[in-house]
Amino acid sequence: MNKSNIFSILLLVASAVLFSTGVARKIAHSRAAGRAQVRTIAVIPKGTINMWWDVVRVGAEAAAKELGVRTVWNGPETETDREKQIQAVRDALTMQVDAVVLGPNDFKALVRPIEEVREAGIPCVIIDSAADTDAYDAFAATDNIAGGADAARLLAAAMGGKGDALLVKAIPNSASTDDRARGFRETIQREFPAIRIVMEDYTDGTVEGARQKTADMLTRFPSVTGVFAVNQPAAVGAYKAIQAQGRAGEVKYVGFDSDALLVRAVEDGTCAGLIVQDPFLIGYLGVQSAVRLLDGEKVERDIPVPSMVVTRDNLEEKKKTHSAALGL
Repeated sequence: MNKSNIFSILLLVASAVLFSTGVARKIAHSRAAGRAQVRTIAVIPKGTINMWWDVVRVGAEAAAKELGVRTVWNGPETETDREKQIQAVRDALTMQVDAVVLGPNDFKALVRPIEEVREAGIPCVIIDSAADTDAYDAFAATDNIAGGADAARLLAAAMGGKGDALLVKAIPNSASTDDRARGFRETIQREFPAIRIVMEDYTDGTVEGARQKTADMLTRFPSVTGVFAVNQPAAVGAYKAIQAQGRAGEVKYVGFDSDALLVRAVEDGTCAGLIVQDPFLIGYLGVQSAVRLLDGEKVERDIPVPSMVVTRDNLEEKKKTHSAALGL
């Protein structure tokens, strides 16, 4: 083989190597660009230690997986920590997320952070609880006033339409739970004049706080024969207080939201029933709506999420069809 042929072969090999390297680099760059283009949606709950919000997270992540986006879950531990939730919104803006899905834990305090999301040109979907602003793109939530009215009718039926009742609320300025309390109160006053709400009070947003508050109210008003509690921590705490006083079954009880303890109470008849939202669907619709907005699609501003009345009569059916909503 002469020198000319050797040189030609070496030139071909070098060209092949350079071509392969270039292709490999292009593939690597393409993959990196693909990863960089995965859109990120910040999902910010009212509180991270509440079981109900765990189910919201599962729904949000299911939508993200289905739609090919990434979620970042960040929020305060407790629903009373407004400053931590405000910081979570601002952290999301610093991260330059593509959209924000937020469950405001304070009707007033979260107004400015929501407006900052709008000013950043980022889609904002509110879930579960309203804020005192219109600077958002969609709102997915239960009709909480109607849910409170359903609770009033359920409790009134269990009480035989008469007697003294307690209203166990959550925390001040939580729009969703305040609306449930309002729906309950107004329906009792309008439709059941023989039932008197002898006391209503806020808790600190925890199960233990609700247990202590309910125990105090039951002690102060021993005539009480009915109790309604407005969300999962309040409902669990109130039921535990009734149990501790040995009055389960005697004091008729209705809770809003659910978990395994409350489901057992419905089963054994010591809870007249539950008004149950679908936290999985709320989380799912929050992320789905954010993605649709990013894709330039039209999204309804108000997205209603139905709640359901769960009693001993329909519990087994609801376990089969809505186990996640029941906290099972």
